[in-house]
Amino acid sequence: MNIDTAPASLAGVDAAEWKIRCDLAALYRLVAHFRMTDLIYTHISARLPGPEHHFLINHYGVLFHEMRASDLVKIDLHGNVVGHDDNRSREVNAAGFTIHSAIHMARPDLMCVVHTHTAAGIAVSAQKQGLLPISQHALRFYGRLSYHGYEGIALDLEERDRLVRDLGQNQAMILRNHGLLACGRTIPEAFSEIYYLERACQAQVQALAGGAELILPPESVREHTAAQFNREGRLEHFEMSWQASLRLIEGDRPDYRG
Repeated sequence: MNIDTAPASLAGVDAAEWKIRCDLAALYRLVAHFRMTDLIYTHISARLPGPEHHFLINHYGVLFHEMRASDLVKIDLHGNVVGHDDNRSREVNAAGFTIHSAIHMARPDLMCVVHTHTAAGIAVSAQKQGLLPISQHALRFYGRLSYHGYEGIALDLEERDRLVRDLGQNQAMILRNHGLLACGRTIPEAFSEIYYLERACQAQVQALAGGAELILPPESVREHTAAQFNREGRLEHFEMSWQASLRLIEGDRPDYRG
């Protein structure tokens, strides 16, 4: 199959959607590469262009390291599967639908949403003080990190309003006693957000495990560093990092663009 075009079984998939499918499958592979997976659980989604508000999410049961563009499921904001002509079951994770549909309904500025259950992310989500401003990675999120209280497995669609309210205008959120959520205007930006939020949590867990007194930068330095990270032109840096990261999975088989 030509990896630049969709397979015949995906009727109606144009070039723009196929490109998003390939990028989203690559993001799944990269999340697996950096060991941010939880077997078949957790999920990543990407909004598709158009007035229908459709988005792509993983075919429930496919491991992240084997995800292909054709494995991704297109659904609407009601959870209905759209556009597949093959005979395979196309089940999606119900909790994944709740979390991702909430963001895609309320934040049209965000294209991609990543949710993880890593050991470090869960550990920090259970710490009362949340993410501490003790590392450069953490300061990237200073003043723009949200928190959402745990309500159980996210199967209740009424939780969507509370998720959106707690996220506010931020692009990253810690789900208390649960894990991490990171969003991006592009897929490369979402990858950068989840990568560095995860790294910040890893650093915090290890720093606290050392038992020594921690140094916190003064408030002025925290704000200055956060502003440096939030400067104009960041999308270009995200794209550069993304292109470099794609080389990490270029030789994987089966090809993620399949």
